[in-house]
Amino acid sequence: MKQFSLLLFTLLMLSCGKDKEVLLPVAQETIVAEVKDHSPIYFFFASNEKDTLVEVNRNNAISSTNWLFNIDKRLPLRKVILEIKKLQNKKDNSAHKNEASENYFTYTDTVKKNLAFMPFTEIRYKLEKPDFNIRHFYLDRNDLVHYDELVFSKNQLEEFINKMPNTRIYFSYDKGMSFGKYIEYKLFLKKLNITQKGVTIKTKREYIY
Repeated sequence: MKQFSLLLFTLLMLSCGKDKEVLLPVAQETIVAEVKDHSPIYFFFASNEKDTLVEVNRNNAISSTNWLFNIDKRLPLRKVILEIKKLQNKKDNSAHKNEASENYFTYTDTVKKNLAFMPFTEIRYKLEKPDFNIRHFYLDRNDLVHYDELVFSKNQLEEFINKMPNTRIYFSYDKGMSFGKYIEYKLFLKKLNITQKGVTIKTKREYIY
């Protein structure tokens, strides 16, 4: 049944996208397993000579519903976020918006073999470097973390944070990473075990540069 559901979703993507394919990010866990009353939005990968293009099919986006963002994992994050911000503004300013509706990224859980959903409704993206007084970790496309002048593996991030003094922490992302890598980071950060008292991770604002 799960395999059939995944196959059905793939066929629907192809049909709604005029026979275009969306290669979803993959993971080994499910955050949200089911979303009802939804509208699909598709971000297709396209190219023009050496340039990568984002083709967005938003024709079925109904503001009063939950929105499912089906985004090709190969697309560069900087271009994806530009389109996401436009859609967030459109929904926020819609007279028909349902305040209870959510926005979700979709991805494939390769263990359970089902479609999975990651909520991101409250995140607001800033396409700029944070101000000098904002403590933030910059996550690059090569699994390295930058903090001030320090560079270390993402696997050292939890230990580093748990040695910090009282502070608020933000995360910023390499604009050149793929959307698939961004989802991989999001799932990684979700599992951090922060035990240091007084350290607060701010999740409603992210910087892309």
